[in-house]
Formats: sequence, C-alpha cells, structure tokens
Amino acid sequence: MNIGIVCYPTFGGSGVVATELGLELSRRGHVVHFITYSQPVRLELLSNHVHYHEVNVPEYPLFHYQPYELALSSKLVDMVKLHKIDVLHVHYAIPHAYAGYMAKKMLHEEGIEVPIVTTLHGTDITLVGSHPFYKQAVAFSINKSDAVTSVSQSLKDDTLRLFDITNEITVIPNFIDPAKSNHSFTDCQRDVMAEEHERIITHISNFRPVKRITDIIKVFYNIQKEIPAKLMMVGEGPEKEPAEMLCEKLGIADKVVFFGNSNEIDKILCFSDLFLLPSETESFGLAALEAMASGVPVISSNTGGIPEVNVHGVTGFLSDVGDIDDMVKNSLYILGDDDILETFKANAKKASNRFDLHQIVPHYEAVYEQALAKCISI
Repeated sequence: MNIGIVCYPTFGGSGVVATELGLELSRRGHVVHFITYSQPVRLELLSNHVHYHEVNVPEYPLFHYQPYELALSSKLVDMVKLHKIDVLHVHYAIPHAYAGYMAKKMLHEEGIEVPIVTTLHGTDITLVGSHPFYKQAVAFSINKSDAVTSVSQSLKDDTLRLFDITNEITVIPNFIDPAKSNHSFTDCQRDVMAEEHERIITHISNFRPVKRITDIIKVFYNIQKEIPAKLMMVGEGPEKEPAEMLCEKLGIADKVVFFGNSNEIDKILCFSDLFLLPSETESFGLAALEAMASGVPVISSNTGGIPEVNVHGVTGFLSDVGDIDDMVKNSLYILGDDDILETFKANAKKASNRFDLHQIVPHYEAVYEQALAKCISI
C-alpha cells in the first residue's frame, strides 16, 4: 500500500508513535509518505519507501492566524493524486482528521476515493476536543472517518463519554521496538550521571502542567533524604523553570540534571533505576512503556491509560494523583533493596513485550484493509 501519515512532528508521544509506525510499515513493504509542517524528530532516514512532504502555510495579512487546516487539506489532495496514496492515516482529530475529511471530499469531486483512518491520542479528546469551541468539529471528524483507533481503552471510554460518537473505535495500544532497548552501553558511562552508590531516577515529558513536574521534584526530595540518588529530567516546557527554582529552594539543585530535549533517551534509561510519572492524566503513558522496555520500574499515578501499561506491584506501583507520600514509600521500597530492584526491573522488561511493535503494527494494517474495503463499497 501507499500510505499517507499526518502527525505532529514533535517530541510528543503521538508524533513518536506515528513516526515509528511509518518506519515499521516501510520495513513491511509499504510506501509511506509523511505529510506535515516539518520533518518528524525521529524520522532520521528517508528512502524509496519513506518520504517526507512539507506543508507550507503562506503568510496572508488578511488572516490573524494562518489557516494550517486549509494548507494541509490542499497538500493532502496534491499528494494523494501525485503519489497514488491508498489510505490517509491522520493522528489527532483536530486539526488532522478535520483536514483529512476536507481533502477526502475534494478528491471525491474528482472521482478519487481515499479512506481516512483517524487515531486518537489523548489531548485532542481530553483537552482540545472537549472545549465547547471545538467539540462539534471533533465529533464530526471522528464520525466521518472511515476507521477510528484509540491508543487505550481509557481514551476510548473518555471519547464515548465526552462526545456523541456513532463510529466504531478500535483500541490499538502504543508500542515499542524491543530491539532499541537492547543496549550495549558500558557501566563506565553511567559514571557521567551518578556515583556508583547512587540510584538514578528519571522523568521524560514535555513539562506541561498536566505532568505535575513539581510532584516529581517533591518525590525525589524525599527519596534522596533516605537513599543517595540523582534525578534526570528530560524535556522542555513551561514547567521546567519553576522546577529548577524549586530544586534551588529545596537545596537539591546539585542532585538534579535538566537535559532539555535529548536524542540520547535510550542511554539515559539504560542507566536508570526508577521512572517517575505522576501525571494528572495520560491517555497511554508511552514514556513509561519506553522506560519499562529498558528494564526500568515505574512509579506513576493511576489515571487514564497508565494502569493498562504499569502493572501495580509487578512493574512498579500506582498511586492516586498527588499522593506524594505513597509515591515516596513505593519508591523507597523498590530502591532500598538490590534484590527487589532487580526483580522489578526484570518484570518491567518482560511486561513491555506485550507492546512489541511486531505484534501491534499488523492491527493497523488490518484497519487499513477494512477502511479500503469500506471506501470501495460505498
């Protein structure tokens, strides 16, 4: 198949999943066309089976906000016609599914039928989509898609609760490539981050308020009072500066490293002993899964799709949102004993295999085939 993928090209989970999906589809013999406003951050290699097409948004003084949806839908029409794309897979309902539908209708006028597969990732539903200004557009986009998938059962339930959805939603979870977590880094490289006797604790996100970044600092503050430890903070966002200021206030700035966005996440996770994810909500928790794939147990909140990934008492522990004391207690239990830590690390690694991309990607191929058949029969 010739498959068009529309996504946000950033460090966020949806962009990462869309990119990794496209790369795996190309390895399975499909030709994949990424269509977005910049090259996805994890799209490092272009080939005869992987292409990138930039969406340019012309500057018009008439518009206070430039019409990205209009530029994207027009680009989709051009790409479908030029490259004979069989199916468009759009990640995020707004604005991508909306633009996809407009492209579909324009193509229909020219006698070209192309199915739209929409994948819901979370923020498009729980934050943007539930806003009264966008609610009708989101529901319309979902219901007009030829197939709809959700990255977790929790997100599917939220979508059905928040919107009047008549379309079927198929749950296809996020995934990881186990091969990328089979590291060959040496122990000596760990010394760059911490002393031999110190535990390494890690958090990776976009540092938005929903990630509850100050909770991470407070949990670590209490851990390091009991166990020698360092905290690795990976990512950028509005909560980064307040977190740095809190570290200074608590007197732990020398024990916390803020990396910013990094392309060495695999190396950081390889040497990590614990991953913290106390989010207000997560549609899935891809960062937690990537940590588990590297053999890192997870201390997380019990919200959204996280319990579908992090198994309480097996791969880590779940706590109520904001329950810092419980997170500290569970962290100390795992980190305080070498044998317990090694057990949790092994459990995390094993549990991550449930989300092997080689098992998940065929489900997307099946959805494409169903969407094509549906489109042809209409």
